[in-house]
Amino acid sequence: MGLAAKTRITLEMIKWEHSIFALPFALTAVLLASRGVPGWRTLGWILVAMVTARSCAMAFNRWADADLDAANPRTRSRAIPAGQLSRQFVLGFTVLMGLGFVIAAAELNRLTLYLAPLVLVVLLGYSYMKRVTRWSHLVLGLALGLAPSAAWIAVRGRLDPRIVVLTAAVMLWVGGFDVLYACQDFEHDRQAGLHSIPQALGVPAAFWVARIMHLVMLGLLTWFGYLFSFGLTGWLGVAAAGLLLAYEHSIVSPRDMRRLNAAFFTMNGVIAMVFLIFVAADVWLRR
Repeated sequence: MGLAAKTRITLEMIKWEHSIFALPFALTAVLLASRGVPGWRTLGWILVAMVTARSCAMAFNRWADADLDAANPRTRSRAIPAGQLSRQFVLGFTVLMGLGFVIAAAELNRLTLYLAPLVLVVLLGYSYMKRVTRWSHLVLGLALGLAPSAAWIAVRGRLDPRIVVLTAAVMLWVGGFDVLYACQDFEHDRQAGLHSIPQALGVPAAFWVARIMHLVMLGLLTWFGYLFSFGLTGWLGVAAAGLLLAYEHSIVSPRDMRRLNAAFFTMNGVIAMVFLIFVAADVWLRR
């Protein structure tokens, strides 16, 4: 296989376009921490850290789940089960991205370097959580939710408790939509002995769990706006996120999950970007 083809398959494997889920929330933290004027060097290394961390986590997940993916009709066309990439190649890519993340952390400040191994434990550990707990969705949420707290530390060199509220909001946001996404694998997870909210409670109850998570997430975003003294534009961003979440839930149901991919991929990317745009505008208007 040629280099171009292998690169294309690798990018598809790690779903690089889905970096838009966590990246806007990290950039939100960067703007708040820097009062709207981030340094270009710091911003650049934060972007490197985000891309390499996510690529490392996604590649490791595909490596760890290769046998499970091969047994699941929905996932057996992924790169490793389909024979497009070897497990050795994917593991090597995982190590390379992990090293890239540690280097980026070292270029930011001492605290980011010290915390980098702990972040990798969360990112890589998620891949095994579905084997032991139904709450693996929240571990995935934490993996993405760490982004704004990590970005704040990258800019300020210390953690501000206020940004942890955004981490909690992102954790519940991601956890909620992962519960919905897991509904597709309800039958397979039961047969394979894997744990998830849909497998444990059933699909209708799982939808209610996701709704509750997203309602609490909106409450946390409201608290976050209060802590950072949002102006009108910032509050419009919170309201827009709430309306988009409501629309996301309106297009799927336990009886009709045909538009689940649209809700999961398209709408969540839109929610993250819209929130960033409104908060960025609010920060710059109040400077």
